Amino acid sequence: MINQKKIISLLLFFLSTQLLAQQNPPNIIWVMLEDVSLDTESYGMKGVKTPVMNGLAEEGNQFYNCFGTASICSTNRSAMIIGTHQLKTNTMHHRSNRDYDLIDPYKPFTYWLRKAGYTTILGHPKVQAQGKKTDFNFDYKPIGDWDKDKGVYDRLGTFENDGQPFFQQITLHVTHRGGWWNRVRNESKHPVHPDSVDLPSYYADDPTIRLDWAKYLDQMEHADDELGLIVQELKDKGLYDNTVIIVIGDNGRCNVRGKGYLFDPALRIPLIVKWHKGFEKEMNEQAVISCTDITATILDLAGVKVPEYMTGQSFISDNFDREHVFSYRGLWDEVMESSYAVSDKQFRYIKNEMPEQPYDMQQAYLEFYRPAVHVMRRLKEEGKLDAFQESFFKAKPSEELYDVINDPEEKTNLAGNPEYKKVLKRMRKLDASYRKEMKSTSDTYDPVIADAVDILKYVKENHPKAYQKMLDGVEIGFGKYGKLYRKHQSKGNL
Repeated sequence: MINQKKIISLLLFFLSTQLLAQQNPPNIIWVMLEDVSLDTESYGMKGVKTPVMNGLAEEGNQFYNCFGTASICSTNRSAMIIGTHQLKTNTMHHRSNRDYDLIDPYKPFTYWLRKAGYTTILGHPKVQAQGKKTDFNFDYKPIGDWDKDKGVYDRLGTFENDGQPFFQQITLHVTHRGGWWNRVRNESKHPVHPDSVDLPSYYADDPTIRLDWAKYLDQMEHADDELGLIVQELKDKGLYDNTVIIVIGDNGRCNVRGKGYLFDPALRIPLIVKWHKGFEKEMNEQAVISCTDITATILDLAGVKVPEYMTGQSFISDNFDREHVFSYRGLWDEVMESSYAVSDKQFRYIKNEMPEQPYDMQQAYLEFYRPAVHVMRRLKEEGKLDAFQESFFKAKPSEELYDVINDPEEKTNLAGNPEYKKVLKRMRKLDASYRKEMKSTSDTYDPVIADAVDILKYVKENHPKAYQKMLDGVEIGFGKYGKLYRKHQSKGNL
């Protein structure tokens, strides 16, 4: 005989837990590492130790096919804060259109979180630069009311256990190229040894390049330490169990074939999620995910309906059905590009509309920050690069097609291979369809005037010894010489 009292008791318990969940929506912390690829220990990167990220991945999920819709910081961040592909919102050119309002009806997703009762917080005082980077390509203020003064977040600072659900975005700035890399390495108790790393085969195996790679991994370890401080604070304040922690990269690593390109090291970004207590959905860690899907998922976790204008989908939804990610590379400082990519689990298609722009575009800003390129230019002149390494210094084809499962380093362009004719045709159709779907209703184009070109010229003319060091693979410091250049200008030297 059915025990009715027991059934009623279980039903009441279920209803009470559901009501409690509605009354206590999860807190959400979005931790964004700058300029990183799948370079944590948990993803199998050799030579690096990232115990905090490893632990979050073990407790939650680590996803392997998350791609950016762009490979440059401000464009990808613009897509993520709106939850919509940057082409659709005309935010696709780096640090451009910043005096113009977002096209209607688009809004930062924090607007909808605030409507749902969330406090939105930017940064954290325990991490480098207080983790408060925003970098969006439209007119906004970091802090304020969106309707009144275009403010994206409520406040700066840390989280509190005050009964108010919160969303917090924290940027771990240390992984971005900068003058602090040597300091971080020097202060590390266990700096990564250059001989312990595995270089991708598109790098020349040179001591300077190995050291540069080791320094990058030092920054990954430092970022993991900073993340540990945040995790510990959550635990100390009794907030850890009911907090979702999302760890991603804003774009791929800043190096050869990385940031600024549409290859795998530029587009594929880490995505680790530690869920809140009670979240028991089985997740497919091999699912294809767009960076804008993370935005939609945050709203879903908060119990907020995803706006129809968003191109992102919640990947915790039963209706999640993404098969491809569409990406674009446009303006970056003085270098204009127009390249599109379609990525799925196996293939990547790239359409280069400006093949006259070489891979090695000698962009002024990057001259300060890519020692590997300087070394490889010299080795190329000495005839010491293999064919794959040397391809970086040749002209781009108009079309590229790669099998990223069987050729993860994208060595072999299959666009001209008749055996892949059907795949190429399918990817071309997807590219054309996405271009039509993501077309913006605005053609405003107000590009930023970058000063990196003038700074590089100043270094060449006024600091030839420093410039030679740069050519030898030494990071002489963009910030340092930027200050010297501006001081030089202020004295009337034009």
